[in-house]
Amino acid sequence: MDLDADAAYLALKARDARFDGRLFVGVTSTGVYCRPVCRVRTPKRENCRFFDTRAQAEAAAFRPCLKCRPEIAPGLSAMDSSRTLADTAARMVEHAVHSGEATSLPALAARLGVTDRHLRRIFQAAHGVAPHDYLSTQRLLLAKQLLTDTGMPVTEVALASGHGSLRRFHAAFAERYRLNPSQLRRERSAPRPEAPLRLAYRPPYDVEAMLGFHARRELRGVEQVEALALRRTVAWSLRGEAIDGWLECRFVPEHHEVHVRTSANLAPALGALLQRVRQTLDLDADPARIDPVLARLPVPLRAGTRLPGGMDGFETAVRIVLGQQVTVKAARTLVQRLVDRYGRAVATPFPALMHVFPDAATLAAADPETLGKLGIVRQRVKALQALAQAVAAGAITLHRGAAIEATMEALRALPGIGDWTAQLIAMRALAWPDAWPASDIGLMNALGTRDPKQVQALAEPWRPWRAYAVMRLWHHLETTP
Repeated sequence: MDLDADAAYLALKARDARFDGRLFVGVTSTGVYCRPVCRVRTPKRENCRFFDTRAQAEAAAFRPCLKCRPEIAPGLSAMDSSRTLADTAARMVEHAVHSGEATSLPALAARLGVTDRHLRRIFQAAHGVAPHDYLSTQRLLLAKQLLTDTGMPVTEVALASGHGSLRRFHAAFAERYRLNPSQLRRERSAPRPEAPLRLAYRPPYDVEAMLGFHARRELRGVEQVEALALRRTVAWSLRGEAIDGWLECRFVPEHHEVHVRTSANLAPALGALLQRVRQTLDLDADPARIDPVLARLPVPLRAGTRLPGGMDGFETAVRIVLGQQVTVKAARTLVQRLVDRYGRAVATPFPALMHVFPDAATLAAADPETLGKLGIVRQRVKALQALAQAVAAGAITLHRGAAIEATMEALRALPGIGDWTAQLIAMRALAWPDAWPASDIGLMNALGTRDPKQVQALAEPWRPWRAYAVMRLWHHLETTP
């Protein structure tokens, strides 16, 4: 944490939402830990202990507040940690928990190319807790959110939060939170069927720019931007079973939150979906660190710039591949034809949503000539199908828990995918905040040069937030008459 304890207490007294997710306070008189925005009476200074993360607070035997609900606080972005390797490991743990994947420290270390002993040491130094404790906290907080906000049976909550058995889940929950899952549900009013799940973000947030970005790339039948809401269809695979549904993300700026609703059949995948919503809308970003860097750009500053991601990394990558060397409008036309030809029908309560985006296996098996008849040039067809084959085979994974350098190297090895495409995929599918597509024509126009080397040099002062600089420069070009 960048604050000393006295400054942290001032942030708590002010209920400053800029520190939400970066600061937690344990209250010794109650044994509870809170977010800095908690609306209960401010505790006395001598009763407060301050922590950087929820895992640290729980390791010190504090349990989460039932009012401010630390589980909905924004998390850490990819550049928040002083040690990138430890931060990458943390994001891998979070992804594994929310997606229901099995994970272990040796397997995690192997993916990062280090020993588990080395990973344990740097993780402890960067995050203040051991990887096992961090993993336990993520699982239990996910379970707490599902118990509070949904009507899922306790058994399904246990499985969705990565607990191998109901008995172990009850034991871990009771030991950490001093009540069992059923007691928590009884203490909270039963959630209404239409009640949304809540996700918080740190202000400021440029909601207009985020929704405008998605609106300009909106695919008919797949997504819809309306007022403060982003709706879309979702195709998900859960334990080998395909699930098609829908979700709605609605900004509530007065509370610095996004409220999420989904179709009922997506309930078993809620943990993973909430993580993808966080990535799609970049809810974990810290404007206090990013905006001072963006103030150096040669365009007016808009506070709260975010990095738009995607609910599905493969879909995002396909859009980028089909956007090579064409305008945003032309790329949307090509992607729309792909959806119209290969998208599966899905029932939703929204007339504008009727198809899910075609998955990797479908496009990998598609006839190249049929793809060509959609207006996709031969080189792009080869790139599209090579990408689809790699993703369908599991050779490439596209989400923010993936290893950045290894994934970009694998992407560049595919036919028709160069550095521009790999950088944009890293930016939007992998949530890499320092991605920089130096040969992008929009960047060149914004910076007044057609020399990629000069574009690269101009961006050096904007590290490690160059991807946010891309979004700010693009938005300036797209919205300036």
